[in-house]
Amino acid sequence: MLCALERFAPLPLQEDFDNAGLQVGLTEAEVSGALLCLDVTERVVDEAIDQGCNLIVAHHPLIFRPLKRITDANYVQRVVIKAIQHQITIVAMHTNMDNALGGVNFKIAEKLGLKNVRFFAQKEVDGIEGGSGVVGEWDKGMSAEDFIQEVKACFGVKCVHANQLLERPIRRVAICGGAGAFLLGDAIAQEADAFITGEMHYHDYFDHEQQIQICVIGHYESEQYTKEIFKSIIEEKCPKVRCVLSQVNTNPIIYL
Repeated sequence: MLCALERFAPLPLQEDFDNAGLQVGLTEAEVSGALLCLDVTERVVDEAIDQGCNLIVAHHPLIFRPLKRITDANYVQRVVIKAIQHQITIVAMHTNMDNALGGVNFKIAEKLGLKNVRFFAQKEVDGIEGGSGVVGEWDKGMSAEDFIQEVKACFGVKCVHANQLLERPIRRVAICGGAGAFLLGDAIAQEADAFITGEMHYHDYFDHEQQIQICVIGHYESEQYTKEIFKSIIEEKCPKVRCVLSQVNTNPIIYL
C-alpha cells in the first residue's frame, strides 16, 4: 500500500527540508485498517487503536526533525512510543503530496469547483512532473465579497485574512495549501485574480491592493481534505484495505 501512495506522490517530489515517507514501524506488516489524518497526535493513535487500524497515513510528518532520544518529554516522542507498543506503522505524505498531480492543491480546487486546473511554479524531478501550486478558473466571475463567502463556506472557515477587497470580478484563482506565501509573486504572474493559501506573514499583505485578492484561510483548514486523497488512492489500488477517516480535529489553533 505504501508503494501505491508513493506512485501517486513520488518521494522525489518532496522539498529538501521535508521528511515524508515511512516514519514508524514495519513495511511488511499486514494492514488491518488504515486511519487517514492530517496530523498524528496521541488522540489519533488512540483512535487507530480503537478502530483496529495498524496503519496511520498522515499528511504532516510526525518526525520532522531528528530525534536524539525517545522519552515522554513531548508528544512526538510519546506518539512514537505508543505506536511501537501497539505495532502501528506511521507514514507521512507531505510536500510530495502537495507537489503531486491530483494532490493537495488539486483537491482544494476540486472543492471550489474550479476548471482547467493546472500547475504553476512547476518542477520536474527524475522525469516526474509536479508543482508547488495550481491555478484554475470559474466560468463566471464573482465579487470579492461573494468569493470570500464562498471560500468560508467551502472550508468551514470562521474568518479569513484578506487584503483590500478587489474591485474587479474574481474568476482566475491560484492556490497553495499550507504555508504558501512564497508563491504570491508567481500567482500574480499567472494573472490570477485571487490567491488562496493557509498562512502568510504580516508584511506579505502590503503593496498588492487591487492587484490580487489575498485570502488566507488557515493551515489546517486549507489541507483538511487531504485525507480524502489518501482514501481514494487506497480504495482504488488496495480495495481490500479498510480505510477510516480520522474524526479527531488536530488543529492547534482555536478562534475565540
